Amino acid sequence: MTAFDRLKKLCDEQGISVNTLEERLGIGRNSLYSWKKNTPKGTNLIRVADYFDVSTDYLLGRTDKKRYYDLTDKDERDIQKQLQKMIDGLNSKDGYAAFDGQDLSDLNEEDRELLIASMENTLRLTKRLAKQKFTPKKFRQ
Repeated sequence: MTAFDRLKKLCDEQGISVNTLEERLGIGRNSLYSWKKNTPKGTNLIRVADYFDVSTDYLLGRTDKKRYYDLTDKDERDIQKQLQKMIDGLNSKDGYAAFDGQDLSDLNEEDRELLIASMENTLRLTKRLAKQKFTPKKFRQ
């Protein structure tokens, strides 16, 4: 996938055309279309990356991770391990109680699924916020 293909995909996600993007960024007409054949360089690359809040490495095709704080496969595995520990704690009688002293197995299936989904989303959100806040600047792209 070329830099232009990634740029076009980002424009489609935002519902704008490449020409509209050029106008908004103050870039010369058809400058971004040159990315079809040439590797983008310099300020235009940075402007586009900043506009879409993605890394320049993503635009250049060096990584599929759009932002430095996006979750990796390792992060997802860690979240699943932590979620399983939380579920095990809710299931045990000496663990923490979920609803009025009931453990997780006493809940109906719908409530159980909603609680687990909520915990998983919370873990995912806190992991992402922590990466945003605590990633050293030298590792941000």
